Amino acid sequence: MSELNVSSSPHPPSAAQQAEIAAHRKRYDELKAAGQGAAPRALPQPTPRGSAAIAPAAVIHREHVPGGWYWTTRLDRGDALRIINTDGASCVSIQAWNRADTSERLNHADTVKVQWAASLRKGRVILSDMGRVFFGIIEDTSGAHDTLVGGSTAADFGGSFHRNTRDNFILAAGKLGLDVRDVHPCVSFFAPVSVGADGRFKWDAARRQAGDFVDLRAEMELLVALSNCPHPLDPSPAGESDAVEIIRYRTEPGSGDICRAASAEAARAFENNAFFLAQAATER
Repeated sequence: MSELNVSSSPHPPSAAQQAEIAAHRKRYDELKAAGQGAAPRALPQPTPRGSAAIAPAAVIHREHVPGGWYWTTRLDRGDALRIINTDGASCVSIQAWNRADTSERLNHADTVKVQWAASLRKGRVILSDMGRVFFGIIEDTSGAHDTLVGGSTAADFGGSFHRNTRDNFILAAGKLGLDVRDVHPCVSFFAPVSVGADGRFKWDAARRQAGDFVDLRAEMELLVALSNCPHPLDPSPAGESDAVEIIRYRTEPGSGDICRAASAEAARAFENNAFFLAQAATER
């Protein structure tokens, strides 16, 4: 698969347009500085590979998802998913919905904007389109995750039939009682994508290693779909993925962990969760 070119138009911006871009950039930097003012100086270091063992009594379910396939599950608040890149060559994309109201779904754009960061790593959260926290990232060995490009489609394989993320999510939605209109942009784990100074997406395979894992703690009751398909920018000519291991286990939502303290915006998102949960409790 070829590298995606996101460079600007071949027609350079006019002086007026350049001034407008500079003004917007200045305002963005001001807002970013204000938004990050209450954040800690640094998020936790990546989780060491081979650490963070899960207590056997906490394990609810184990699943192996073959390359090219998908998996669905229902999570209770406090359940966590450990996604293990067993052989180091897989990419796992995720979509999620609020079980109580599936019109609320994972929002990759707000996840980026609210935290002023396109990179996901330990301590970050994944948000819904209602400003609530769907997942806290409580363990992560690599930080090599993609919030910008999205999952693969049939077009990434020349239009010929090949299992891909888009089609997998349509099938997964059906399994969960949803349909194609509920399929939304995804977040992809073990996808070492960055943006270079020239505006091009870059793929750094060295950031993805066998045994990498990421742990997502559900902060609400959720429907979840995972797809194990190659990323659109993965240069592997075969376009194949290896199997990944999924461990669903029980934990407890933290009251003072780094996911809540990473930024003022994350703290407010958890406040939105608390209001939603309190309101749902009164309606039962």
